[in-house]
Order: sequence, then C-alpha cells, then structure tokens
Amino acid sequence: MSIEAPPHAEWVAFVTLFTKEVLRFWKVALQTIAAPVLNALLFLLIFSNVLDRHVTTYGEVAYTTFLIPGLVIMSVMQNAFANSSSSLIQSRITGNLVFILLAPLSNATFFWGYALAATVRGVVVGAAVLLITAPFVALPLAEPLWALTFACVSALLMGSFGIIAGIWSEKFDHLAAFQNFLVMPLTMLSGVFYSVAALPPFWQQVSHLNPFFFLIDGFRYGFFGQSDTDPRLSLAVGLVVTLAVIAWAYRWIATGYKLRQ
Repeated sequence: MSIEAPPHAEWVAFVTLFTKEVLRFWKVALQTIAAPVLNALLFLLIFSNVLDRHVTTYGEVAYTTFLIPGLVIMSVMQNAFANSSSSLIQSRITGNLVFILLAPLSNATFFWGYALAATVRGVVVGAAVLLITAPFVALPLAEPLWALTFACVSALLMGSFGIIAGIWSEKFDHLAAFQNFLVMPLTMLSGVFYSVAALPPFWQQVSHLNPFFFLIDGFRYGFFGQSDTDPRLSLAVGLVVTLAVIAWAYRWIATGYKLRQ
C-alpha cells in the first residue's frame, strides 16, 4: 500500500476492490441479505403481536409502525459491520490478504474500498427489510432525506468499525467478541424496540451516552417527523463519532497495524 500509483490507476484499483467486496456478499445473497430480512421479519411478527395493542409511542403511533424503522436501521448497522469485518478476518485467516497488501494501493483506496462496500450492503439490507415489513402497516415517510442520511452515516460508521474489528481480530472468536459485547448490546439498548422517552430519567441519561441511540432516533425522525432528540444534534453526534472511527481505522491501515506484522 506504500507504492505510489498514477491517479487513474488508483481509481481503477478502488473500483476493483469495491466491486470485489460487493460481489462477495452479493453472490451469497441468501445468507447476507435474505437471512437478515427473515430475522427482522420474525422480530416484527413476535413483538407486534405481543405489544401492538398495548403500547403507543409519539402520541398515537402504533407500536408496529414505530418498530419497523428501528428494525430497518438495526439491520443496516449490523450488516455493514458484518461485511467489512468478516471480509478482513477471512482474508487474514486464509492468507489471501497479502495479495491486496502487495498491490499498489494507497491507504485511502484500501479503506474506502472496504468501507463503501460495507455501506452498500447495509443500505441494501435495510431497503430489503423496509420493503418486506412496510406492507404490514401504513408507514409514513415525513422526511425521506433525513432517513437516507442517517442510514448512510450509520452504515459508514459500522463499516469503518468493522474494518477495525477485522484488523484487530486474529480469529473468529475475537470477532464474535466485538459483535456480542459491543455491537449487539449498543444496538439493542439504543431504542430499537422502545422509545427512550418512556424510560426513567436516569436511564434516559444513560441512553444518551450511547452513540447508536442518536443514529436510530434520527433515522426514526425521517419517518415520523418527530423524535426523542433534535435530529440536528443526532446528526452532529453521528458525524463526529463516524469521523473518529474513520480516523482510527485509517491510522491502523496507514501504520500497518497487524496487517504487515
């Protein structure tokens, strides 16, 4: 990654790496797209049947209607993380990552090739979940640009975090630790299945320490035009956290941490 390449060659290298990563998940769409959609559908069927007639949010919004955007953005985040992290750990374990490291790729090409492919997978899975679940309710879309913005920021954040996890992990157990002790708890405790406003004041404050809360809350604003937090604040927090994670991942790539060791 340290060899300088002409701008045109650099662009070709980026497109090649990006295309490889997109095709990697697209060729096994049953596992990478259909399975997450099925999981989201099961969550919807179970929670909506149990709680729909007992819980309302944002005034008169039915629980099923409230739940669907949460399931969509959860799917976006989890699958963006899974794409970049699984690709890197598989390449490291099988030994074929060396062929990418030996190619004349800049650090930026390496990072954006993996991060943007992960973003694509996250958004594709999120769109598929939305298409499958939306027929269950009359789902509003008050601010579509806000929803799209938060979906892309969330996917980029988790794709970048997946690069960090993939570089740090030396085996699949290490990667599972990231998913089980960081990604899953932060996602589940960020308001996917409930409104943070319904929590006691102390736990509301605790929820505001979770950056995932702002991304999920901002994404919901795109559908309902209302949220637990000002969407501008949510977007600012999301962008700051995303830029910090990007800088972290880029630093590890630039120094060759665990990549050239």
